[in-house]
Amino acid sequence: MHFKWNYEPPTPEEQQAAKELGEKIGMSPVLASLLIRRGITTESAAKRFFRPQLADLINPFLMKDMDVAVDRLNDAMGRKERILVYGDYDVDGCTAVALVYRFLQQFYSNIDYYIPDRYDEGYGVSRKGIDYAKETGVKLIIILDCGIKAIEEIAYAKEQGIDFIICDHHVPDEVMPPAVAILNPKREDDAYPFKHLCGCGVGFKFMQAFAKNNGIPFSRLIPLLDFCAVSIAADLVPVTDENRILAFHGLKQLNQNPNIGLKAIIDICGLNGRDISMSDIVFKIGPRINASGRMENGKESVDLLIERDFALALSKASHINEYNEQRKDIDKQMTEEANQIVAKLESQKHRSSIVLYDENWKKGVIGIVASRLTEIYFRPTVVLTRDDNLATGSARSVAGFDVYAAIKSCRDLLLNFGGHTYAAGLTLRWDDIHEFRKRFQHYVDEHIQPEQTEAILNIDAQIDFKEANSKRLHNDLKRFAPFGPGNEKPIFCTLGVYDFGTSKVVGRDQEHIKLELVDSKSNNVMNGIAFGQSAAARYIKSHRSFDIAYTIEDNIFKHGSIQLQIEDIRPEDVEL
Repeated sequence: MHFKWNYEPPTPEEQQAAKELGEKIGMSPVLASLLIRRGITTESAAKRFFRPQLADLINPFLMKDMDVAVDRLNDAMGRKERILVYGDYDVDGCTAVALVYRFLQQFYSNIDYYIPDRYDEGYGVSRKGIDYAKETGVKLIIILDCGIKAIEEIAYAKEQGIDFIICDHHVPDEVMPPAVAILNPKREDDAYPFKHLCGCGVGFKFMQAFAKNNGIPFSRLIPLLDFCAVSIAADLVPVTDENRILAFHGLKQLNQNPNIGLKAIIDICGLNGRDISMSDIVFKIGPRINASGRMENGKESVDLLIERDFALALSKASHINEYNEQRKDIDKQMTEEANQIVAKLESQKHRSSIVLYDENWKKGVIGIVASRLTEIYFRPTVVLTRDDNLATGSARSVAGFDVYAAIKSCRDLLLNFGGHTYAAGLTLRWDDIHEFRKRFQHYVDEHIQPEQTEAILNIDAQIDFKEANSKRLHNDLKRFAPFGPGNEKPIFCTLGVYDFGTSKVVGRDQEHIKLELVDSKSNNVMNGIAFGQSAAARYIKSHRSFDIAYTIEDNIFKHGSIQLQIEDIRPEDVEL
């Protein structure tokens, strides 16, 4: 993959502002300029950014319906009603259920939890789930990370004498379900100042409000913040404002004293003894929590997350790890099949979107395949599979393009749909796929910008290896964490570097390059790793100079040393 590099050198005014801010907070002008470009221009704003405080969390009662939701929960407990905590089968839903269930269980015993079966019940509120609630005497369902579109199902529950409190973050329709309370910061009539909470985040705010109303110390919620961090990372919501506070303190909890179930996953992942980052959650912890819902039933993940016995948790984590291995095999096979289809579609090269379907693809993995295709082809992508006479699918998007709006434009063809800007799910009749593809592609053609379909790498700063190898710079960089959407890990570039003579191709399939490089400006030598870029090895070994874009990382195999993770390699004569 060769990217188009996007780099704007700082203006003289930005350089001066960075120098002044850097002097005030004791930070290099290079990193101070990164703060300024993130909109952090004052000493006090920098302190808030680097030291997020739980005291700065937003008052939960600013969210529409929060007072109604807390009153209904208090009434249920006062009347000793049975409560069901119900959630989606993905990471966000499972962590949300674990958080709310674990917190309420400390004060109330007549409580249960439920995760629908992806293959038997499908996404969101199901009649089977409501019937289970009715059979077990449930009077109140707290639904997390779904429910905002479940108008008919929640009306059915109401007929059965069951109330709903919805805690969701997906975009609502004009008409909303007949729930007692709907907690969703994306409601048009909601003045809550932060709109980008994940489902687990909305559940946390509900519990924060419940605790505040009942005189329960906030400290009782802190041990559950690791669930928030896992959810924020895995659901790829912006790591800004309130999410930054929750993620910062959630990661602290995850590293110092994680819940038993998460500790077992950390053990299974081989992350013990390491400082766990948001990236570790995205690539290692999250996929394992997701795996049971993708392959079998997500309830197994919640069983693990609420487990209090470490030996039992390890056994459950090992079982879920097996699901993840199966998922990876299916994912690889389906992605290869999808790539072959795309390669055969000559006209696809000129199209701004991809819509693929295969009746044999596994429903639980199509979202991952859609993500893979989006990364490879830089096109909004919909992947569909067959379920009787229906097509169910997942959509993923590219930076800056609202795939939810594109799907909504075809709503008259859809039986069900939901999601947000970068990810959505949908169901339609199998016979309507061709019309959907035509209409979806037309919408994308009309609304997408050419640069949104290009592989663009945003460069934050140009530095030499002397700066890159600075311990101070590396330590200050860590203070920018947690990283994620809205606060991406800084990407640096160094121009005119050479192979030191020892770079080599590595990996099981010889797909990576382990690099030792020297730059022509400082003559410093740096170690690096370029994943999946072995095609550049011949050029590197030709003794010609080239430019690199990279992030600066800890070398986990050499404690205390720094390694460059190379994002792109290009000949020096290409203009920046």
